[in-house]
Order: sequence, then structure tokens, then C-alpha cells
Amino acid sequence: MKLIKTHEDYNTQINKLKEALNTADAILIGAGAGMSTSAGLTYSGERFYKHFSDFAEKYGITDMYSGGFYPFPSDEVFWAWWSRHIYFNRYGVKAGKPYTDLYELVRDKNYFVLTTNVDHQFQLAGFDKKRLFYTQGDYGLFQCSVPCHNKTYDNEDVVTDMVARQEDMKIPSELIPKCPVCGKNMTINLRCDDKFVEDEGWHKANERYENFLKEYKDKKILLLELGVGGNTPVIIKYPFWRITLMNENATYACINLGESVCPEDIENRSICVDEDISKVIKDIISG
Repeated sequence: MKLIKTHEDYNTQINKLKEALNTADAILIGAGAGMSTSAGLTYSGERFYKHFSDFAEKYGITDMYSGGFYPFPSDEVFWAWWSRHIYFNRYGVKAGKPYTDLYELVRDKNYFVLTTNVDHQFQLAGFDKKRLFYTQGDYGLFQCSVPCHNKTYDNEDVVTDMVARQEDMKIPSELIPKCPVCGKNMTINLRCDDKFVEDEGWHKANERYENFLKEYKDKKILLLELGVGGNTPVIIKYPFWRITLMNENATYACINLGESVCPEDIENRSICVDEDISKVIKDIISG
């Protein structure tokens, strides 16, 4: 499969995006990490050191992403790290501008959102929960680490308490979350291995997503891909390409600074914008 970049000028691309948004029967939004990066929720640099300078100094961790895989010496340290990570990316933040601007663009349209992001930004921006599918989990949920059962639990109160009471990069031992069923440790509901819990809410969201695809499989649909990289292309990118190829009424749009490409087979129905997502959405609104 040959991948190409489209070579239209930026203003032409913006006009095409506006037309596609205004004329589509439905809009399927696929959002990856680049969307939150555009919103300022970066995992490295100044923002990382603002919240994790102590972990950087003691453990040599250089960013939030790699820190999530660090073999911390105890549960108390593990949860000191993760409570901060969750708090500053899920609870202690407001909706980023590209999210709120995107909502203004599609709020009165027939949309659905598929995202690998776990930071809750879409709901913070006002998107309808029943039009969202967080396929990779949610920072705001705990699950059993075994797991002994397929249920998730809201964690805001526990996480906030962990952040408030930790000292020397450790939480009090009594705050280590335990499964209410088997007593083993809880963990974050993130898809990183075969223990990820797909609870009832996950399955209902997946069903709504599948129904959306079936309803518009032959209709005029805009597949709007935002900030999707190469880590998990099988979730958003590859399916979006396949849907566009199979449906002659579909338009594929990719907005991704430095990574905006499409297969040659769908070039004539693709809009690939190599620019920051926040700027593009702003220019669509103001143009």
C-alpha cells in the first residue's frame, strides 16, 4: 500500500473541510494522542517537570508516558506516581480549546467519536457521552488487577485523596486501592495487556459505534481523523481508510502535524492537512 501526502494549498484544504462538514450526512471523529497534545496536555518538557520533578530526580524518569512503565519499588510509590498522573491529566484540567472548538463545529450535526485517548477531554468539552467510545479505557476508572470480575469503579475521590496525602513520593498504605470482591490490588482501567476490563459501559459504547457504522456505511460520511499516530493504527486509522475505500460517498480527512498521509487508492476523496489541529479547527470556524 502506497501512502502519499496531498499537495493542495492550506486554504483549499480548509474550504474542502468546511464543505465536507456542512454536507455530510454523518461525521465520524477519530481522535488520538495528537489531539490532546494540541490542547496542551503534553507528557514531557515543562509540564512534566512541573508535576514530576521529584520523580525525575530520584528515578531518572523523563516523561509521563515512560514513567507509566517504571518498576516502582512499592505500591505506595506506584500510586503516588499514578495518582498524580491521573489527577493532572483527568481531574485537575479543563477542556482544551481544540476540543471545545470541535464541539462547536459538530454539536448540531450527526456525529460519533471514537478515541484512544483516556483523559475525558471530550466529555469535559460537552460532547454527548452516548456518542463517545473510549476504546482504550479511562483514567477515571479503577478495575481489579486480576481481574476477578468485569466491573469498573469511579476513582476521583480516591485519587484526589492520594494526591493530597502523599509525602516523599509515597501514599499512606491504607490508601492502596483493593478490589471489593477478591481483595487484590486495583489498577487503572487502561488497555496495556490482556487484563483490561471491558465493562458494561464499554460494550454499550461499542454497540452504538457499530450501529453508527452500519447506518452510514453507504451514505455521505466524513471520517475526521485527528492526531492519530502509528502506535495503534488498527483502531482508528486503518478502519477509516477501509471505510473510505469501500464507500464511494465517504470523505477521509486527516489533520496531523508531520504525519498526515493517506493511501493512494483514496487520494481523490481525502484531505490531508499537515498542521496543528488547534489551528485548523480555529481556521474552519473563523474562515
